[in-house]
Amino acid sequence: MVGITYEDFLDLGYDPADSDLVCEFYVEPATDQTAESAASWVASESSNGTWAELQVAGSVTDLSATACGITEMTVPGREDRDAYRVAIAYPDALFEPGNMPQVLSCIAGNILGMKAVDRIRLLDCDWPERLATSFPGPQFGTSVRQDVFDAGDRPITATVPKPKVGLSTEQHAQIGYEAWTGGLDLLKDDENLTDQAFNPFEDRLTETLAQRDRAQDETGDPKSYLLNVTASGREMLERVDLAAEHGCEYVMVDVVTAGWAAVQQVRERCATHGLAIHAHRAMHAGFDRLPDHGVSMRVLAQVARLCGVDQIHTGTANLGKLANEDTVGINAWLYADRYGLRDVLPMASGGLHPGLVPELVARCGTNIGVQAGGGVHGHPDGTHAGAKALRAAVDAAAAGRDIETAAAETPELATALEQWGTETPR
Repeated sequence: MVGITYEDFLDLGYDPADSDLVCEFYVEPATDQTAESAASWVASESSNGTWAELQVAGSVTDLSATACGITEMTVPGREDRDAYRVAIAYPDALFEPGNMPQVLSCIAGNILGMKAVDRIRLLDCDWPERLATSFPGPQFGTSVRQDVFDAGDRPITATVPKPKVGLSTEQHAQIGYEAWTGGLDLLKDDENLTDQAFNPFEDRLTETLAQRDRAQDETGDPKSYLLNVTASGREMLERVDLAAEHGCEYVMVDVVTAGWAAVQQVRERCATHGLAIHAHRAMHAGFDRLPDHGVSMRVLAQVARLCGVDQIHTGTANLGKLANEDTVGINAWLYADRYGLRDVLPMASGGLHPGLVPELVARCGTNIGVQAGGGVHGHPDGTHAGAKALRAAVDAAAAGRDIETAAAETPELATALEQWGTETPR
C-alpha cells in the first residue's frame, strides 16, 4: 500500500479529540507554498511524515498529526507577509508519557528549520489530561508565599548581588545579610554564578546560609536563599543534596540551558528533600524574542510548570529592561487549574526599581515575586537602604497606598524615587 502523503495531514473539518495535544503556530509559508501546504508540511514533519512518498504496507495514519485550523494573522512589522495561525492536533500515542524532551522534539523540533516555511513560531499548547498529568508539576507553587514566608497579601521580594559575578564569597554573603535585614525575603544567585574560584559553591552555600540565619534571628522574619545548582546532571543532583543538608528551602536551576530532562531529574530529587525549585530562564530569548519565529515564553512557562518548577521569571509586564512580553497572559496560565497540578509563582525581574512597583502590582497583582538587582544595590545609600526602599514600595502597593505617601514615611524610598523616579530603564 502507498504510504501517507502530505495531503493526508490536512483536515480543516477535524474536531480534535480530548486526548489530542493541540498546538498553535504562527506560520509564514515559503514563497512556493500555500497556507494549506505549509500547514500540511508542519503536521507531517512533526509526526510521522517525510519528504518522499512512502511505500509502506499497513496503516500508519493513526500516528499522523492533523492540521485542523488555518486563520490569517499579522505580526507588527511584518504586515506585508502572508501569515497564518495554524492549529495542529497530535494524537496521544505519539508521545512518551513523562518525557518532555521527546514531546518537544515532536512539536518544536525539525519544523523550526523547514524550507516549507519562512518563519514558524510555536505560540501555545492545549495540553490533554493524560499527557499533562504524566508530569509531576510543582511541589509547592504559589503556596511558598505563605508556607515559607507568611507573606500575607503582599508579593514576596528578592534581590541578586551585583555585580552578578566577581564578588568574593564573603562579599556575596554580606550583601545577602544587608538585603535580608533591609526587609527582603530572598537572596538569589544569578544565572552565571555556580562554582567559580572567586566564589566556590560550597563555601558560598555555608557562608550565605550563616548570614541568612543571622538575619532571621535579628529580624524575627523567615528568610531564604535561591542557590544556583546548575551543572552537569550528576553534579547538579549532588548540589541539590548539599543544599538540603545545609538547610536550604530552595534550589535555583537555569532551566533552559540545563535542559528539560535535567529539570525533571532535579524535580525528582527535590521531592525527596522537600525543596522548592526556582527557575531562571537564561537563554529563553534565543527561542522567544523574535515575534515570528521560535517558541513563545508562554510555551516555555507551560513546559516548566509541567516539569515541576515552583517559581519562574515571566517578565515585568513591559516595565523593566527586557523586550515586550505577554507577562499577564503567561501568569494567568501559570495560575489556572490544570487537572489538579499545582500552580507556579511568577517572578517579575529585569530592570525593576521601587518606583515601578505600583504599576507592576496594578498590572500583575500581588500573587507574584518582585526581584530587583540594580534597583536595590544601586541605591545611593547602599544595599540595606535599597532593600528597605523596595520593601516599602511593595508593602504600599499591596495595601493600595500611594507610593509618595509611603516615601514620606520611609526616607530610603524617598531617595530611591529621587534617584530613579518611575521611569523604565532601557
